[in-house]
Amino acid sequence: MNKTHKNLNNNFNRSGIVLLITLVILSVLAILGYTLTSRVMSERLRNQYLIDYSQARYGCDSALKYALDTIEYIDPVFIERADVPDFSDLYALDADHYKDFIEQWEYYNKSKDSENNSSSDTSETDETDNNGIQTTVIPGPYGPEWPLISEPVEIEIGNAKVRIEIEDENAKYPLGWALVNDNEIQQEIDAGFQTFCEMSGMDYEMIETLKSNLEDIKAQSNFKIHFEPVVTTTRQTVKTTSTTKSKTTTAPQIKRTVLTVATQISNQTTSFARLFYSDLLDKEALARPTIIDEDRKESPLKYISTWGTRLININSAPRHVLEAAFIFSGDQVKITDQIIELRRIKPFENLEDLQKRVVGYTDSIEKSQNYIITQSNIFTIKITATCGMARATALIAVSKEGNTVKRIATING
Repeated sequence: MNKTHKNLNNNFNRSGIVLLITLVILSVLAILGYTLTSRVMSERLRNQYLIDYSQARYGCDSALKYALDTIEYIDPVFIERADVPDFSDLYALDADHYKDFIEQWEYYNKSKDSENNSSSDTSETDETDNNGIQTTVIPGPYGPEWPLISEPVEIEIGNAKVRIEIEDENAKYPLGWALVNDNEIQQEIDAGFQTFCEMSGMDYEMIETLKSNLEDIKAQSNFKIHFEPVVTTTRQTVKTTSTTKSKTTTAPQIKRTVLTVATQISNQTTSFARLFYSDLLDKEALARPTIIDEDRKESPLKYISTWGTRLININSAPRHVLEAAFIFSGDQVKITDQIIELRRIKPFENLEDLQKRVVGYTDSIEKSQNYIITQSNIFTIKITATCGMARATALIAVSKEGNTVKRIATING
């Protein structure tokens, strides 16, 4: 009986061991199978991503060539916006105030249309969203939303969907100004920088971080707003032939080369574009939203030019950028108020036109004339190409004088 009981126990133990070994083997096989499957799937996804990215990159590069070939024919034209709120009135509004502002404007539009017996007409500022609901869009100085100079272009290149946007860089605060080392205007430079930062919604920590970044960049090179022609002298040895002895002699000749102001500006712009797009500047912090809602997204970086621009366009710059420009004269708030009101009716043609129309501040405007323009000459071309899960981007800064376009810098992502 005891022998039988022991045999049963032994058989049971053997069965348990066999079952345990079987479960272990099955578990190992399952893990190996899962690992192998995961690796195969990962490899497939990786290969597919590489294919998608190569197509997105090709679409981005092709769109870049197209944009550079066509931008010389683009002539940004300001629109009259007498019956439309200025875009400057919107940048600092939070979600609730922005909504109230738009609702009041829509109510004003409807009342005006009713008085003119044209309530059936649709305002030029009305657009229809994906749900068929009318939404009001405040146009920028060129028509599209600020800071675009034209409506975005969306095309397909191969399997990639490409979007091309062109922004007005002279409509933004020139970050290079904060790097100027000039005792005569240093106080105004610092005050303008502080004013811009505070009006952009930057807190104390963000401002101090930006100042620290700029000190690191300033250690590399100082930014200049004003340039003077520079003459460089070089010695060159030339061969001359004597007429009396038919013998060749050498004589030193001085060659003078004038480095033009335009060349200096171009070199500085390119140099600081590289510095601003290096690790010395924390652009992620500047891109952090200060205001965000379903209609828009505001951040300091949106209003900062990081290409080494020197001048601000009074026809396309928002309020806080204009105040930073006219702080050199000391009447920045009053001058800015008049500019914003008058340019809606008719954009300023030149600085003489500005002095005539902005009454009572001729001397103040004259003090700021070296920092402002009425026609932009530096633009950013933004290209985004997507294919599947892959995305390729390119940022190109160009200067445009008439039909002459020069590339300043290109950043690929």
